[in-house]
Amino acid sequence: MDTAAFITAFATLFVVIDPPGLVTLFIALTSGMGFQRRRALAIRACLIAFCLLLVFGLFGEPILHFIGISMPAFRIAGGILLFLTALDMLFERRTERREGKQAEPDHDPSVFPLATPLIAGPGAIATMILLMGEAGEDWISKIAVLGLLVAIMVVTLLFLLAATPLEKMLGRTGTLVITRLLGMLLAALSVQFVIDGIRSTGLIPL
Repeated sequence: MDTAAFITAFATLFVVIDPPGLVTLFIALTSGMGFQRRRALAIRACLIAFCLLLVFGLFGEPILHFIGISMPAFRIAGGILLFLTALDMLFERRTERREGKQAEPDHDPSVFPLATPLIAGPGAIATMILLMGEAGEDWISKIAVLGLLVAIMVVTLLFLLAATPLEKMLGRTGTLVITRLLGMLLAALSVQFVIDGIRSTGLIPL
């Protein structure tokens, strides 16, 4: 993999996963939690997302085909699940945490929706499959792509760890406003996932 291809691959993964955009969502999903709890969730989410993307990067479409799941179906399912999360953010169903009380011990958004579909979503999975496919049988290029994945996960973790100081800077009112706004944006994103999935099936024109 030459330098230009390496930079392009890094930029593609960075844009698709969007670590800066995950920060405010992470704040909204973990509102009221302490730094230690957030750090544990961030590390867990990034590790799980890395494992998912690694598996799909190495084995890709054969896994989905083996269990009878298409990428359009994956997109639609992810969109529906994200929409449910957006409703939770919009209608403030975690009021106790937002009032400053301790978060419920069993509240763990690290697997869903953080690890998947926000970090290792359909777009990131498809990107990994594509990049590994472009590497062909060249194992040096494949290792380079996997190295990029590690770098992106480290960058994502660093952004998530910055959530606590950012929340302190915004204050309670700022966090609430951003949570509602992001709830709307997340709802729109989830609908877009569903639309993209339906388009990929060919049921509606591109």
